[in-house]
Amino acid sequence: MNLKLSFSTLACPRWSVDQIMANASQLGYDGIEFRVVMNELDLWKLPAFHGSGLLETKQTLADLDLRLPCIGASAHFDSPDAQERRKNLDNAERIAELAVALGSPAIRVFGDRVQEGCSQEDTMQWITESLLTLKEKLDAANIAIWLETHGDFSTAQDVADILEKTKQGIGIIWDPANACEEFGESPGGGGIVFGSAIRHVHMKDFREKAEGGYEYTLMGEGEMPLDEVKAVLDQLNYQGFLSFEWEKHWRPE
Repeated sequence: MNLKLSFSTLACPRWSVDQIMANASQLGYDGIEFRVVMNELDLWKLPAFHGSGLLETKQTLADLDLRLPCIGASAHFDSPDAQERRKNLDNAERIAELAVALGSPAIRVFGDRVQEGCSQEDTMQWITESLLTLKEKLDAANIAIWLETHGDFSTAQDVADILEKTKQGIGIIWDPANACEEFGESPGGGGIVFGSAIRHVHMKDFREKAEGGYEYTLMGEGEMPLDEVKAVLDQLNYQGFLSFEWEKHWRPE
């Protein structure tokens, strides 16, 4: 594998864009996955991401030879309310505009949870319809849509069903820890199902707590079978980014 390393800015939610870029360069990363900056998830609102600030950010990224494999949107398409799904489409489109401006090839979106009183089948249909609508809008801008394995749509089979319904027009951000932690799916059993649809990989490690639930650990110190992840990526000849994810924004402990 010729892997490149990036990290999600969930790990440093209070940092400025300048701090993020400087540390990424000093620590030897190849790229950055912007998700939250200075506690702001709607990235387009930040001075560093519009006007002259955006031009300066783009120049600094180039000077430091840092790439943006994708930009993380908050968009998810699990609501039975069509207006709510429309709001999430708007969020994804705003992040896509930023991706175009910064030269990132893709945005990340979620499926996410089956809401109370709703079925898995209906939720999958809403997700599929939303993805196809979004794809139609973003194709002209040459921005790819990458669906993260997350929430109730973390396992290989559920996500593969969505891929089939979208006629393979959507890429996958494979987060094997999400499926392993919540559903007990082994990376060896899950990753091969996605095959060449894997565009980006999130990496984290965890262990079960005595009182229930899970906590993050440093890579290699938890229960995540990292050797299986590597074996899958080797078998697929994966050439993309490994992006380390430490969700400090959501779990400040």
